[in-house]
Amino acid sequence: MRRALIMFVLLGLTAISALGQDPAKVAPKQCKVAFENEYVRVLQWTLNPHEKVPMHEHPALVTISLAAGKTNYTSPDGKTTAIESKAGQATWSDPTKHSSEYLGDKPGETFQVELKKRPPAAMTTIPASEDAVKVDPKHYKVEFQNDRVCIVRVKYGPNEKSVMHSHPANVAVFITGGSTKFTLADGTTTTADFKAGQIQWSDKEKHLPENVGGKPFELVLVELK
Repeated sequence: MRRALIMFVLLGLTAISALGQDPAKVAPKQCKVAFENEYVRVLQWTLNPHEKVPMHEHPALVTISLAAGKTNYTSPDGKTTAIESKAGQATWSDPTKHSSEYLGDKPGETFQVELKKRPPAAMTTIPASEDAVKVDPKHYKVEFQNDRVCIVRVKYGPNEKSVMHSHPANVAVFITGGSTKFTLADGTTTTADFKAGQIQWSDKEKHLPENVGGKPFELVLVELK
């Protein structure tokens, strides 16, 4: 009986320890789950100058910084690394475990797209002839890619229009706001307004976007593979 009780306590402590590694659990004031499905989890971080975050873990992820800042990361072995980020910067990270301190002089906001299970090919395969980067390189540029993601920078000037193209399943993070008209493959149209700091999950899609807001807008697409 005593042995069973000890095992129960140990299992409970293990579960609590595992739960405690989740950044949304160890730092609920600074880290919120903005979106989650079976393929991704999107974390929204809001940090004040010199705020610290306890030790936590991430799977492979993409980080998008909305504001410039500097963060000091401490790994479990005590080693520290200071990383500076620019406003709008998107970076890839392998799985990691660390604590952190935000060193910026102004509040910082960051999104992290954590990767979960790999989507089926039906969600990620598009014809090369419809790839936005190939058919519209003026507005779509690849900043990084590997076997899990393709990070695409999207920039439209005032009243600029694209051509019909496709995207695999993706997470969009809007660096600036804007108003966009979409023409779909069947000819129907829809208009959507976006705000800076907004995120959006999209299944595989085919459309022709047009900036109808009169001002430039910018976003980052994290396309899944």
